[in-house]
Amino acid sequence: MNPNKNSPVVLITGAARRIGAVIARIFHSHGYQIVVHYNNSAAAADKLCEDLNAQRENSCLLIQSDLNDMTGLEKIADLVRDLGRLDVLINNASSFYPTALDSCDDQQWNDLINSNLKGPFFISQKLAPLLTEAQGSIINISDMHARQALQSHPIYTIAKAGNIAMTKSLAKELGPEVRVNSVAPGAILWPEHESDDQQKQDSVLSKVPMGRLGTEQDIAQTVYFLAVKATYMTGQTIAVDGGSSNSL
Repeated sequence: MNPNKNSPVVLITGAARRIGAVIARIFHSHGYQIVVHYNNSAAAADKLCEDLNAQRENSCLLIQSDLNDMTGLEKIADLVRDLGRLDVLINNASSFYPTALDSCDDQQWNDLINSNLKGPFFISQKLAPLLTEAQGSIINISDMHARQALQSHPIYTIAKAGNIAMTKSLAKELGPEVRVNSVAPGAILWPEHESDDQQKQDSVLSKVPMGRLGTEQDIAQTVYFLAVKATYMTGQTIAVDGGSSNSL
């Protein structure tokens, strides 16, 4: 990608698949140049970037790195610094799986805390100068379970609760130049390790006032609104959960 200095740039972590890929497509449709970060999903990332570049030449760039590794964070930051511009940072990458209290371990703690909290914090720190220069914004992807603890997922719940606290803190640290907000999805996509658990799915949907799953578009459109349109909002977490958080 050869950045056009007149076109805004967005970096999306974990953008190869699912919600991240839909966010990338929405920003691309609004004229943004896209930096797609991925860790393991190389084929999906390649396909996404190929599609976006076919729509608009040199509009998408890939970066592979592990957010658990500080050198991986620096690799992302170096690439974006070389571009010389960043208008929006979307901290979307996340690990999610159960960690029963009686069997969870240090490796699981580090993985879930790093991907959901430490990585987003330090990539925000490293890219803050570019975002400040652009009068840009950061959007963190949290979770409804940051506020309503999810049983058998204590480490994930703690990490996402920290993510909301980080949103509030960075809004103060980086304001007024950079706005920082987050989106807390509810039942949008079934976790891949629960995709065949019909009983679990029925139980979850019974607690959603709107009676259905949300879509990736619901999250992506809210992310775009907060990043670009909501010019007097910062430090906020918006629940996109079909009303689930109101029923708990």
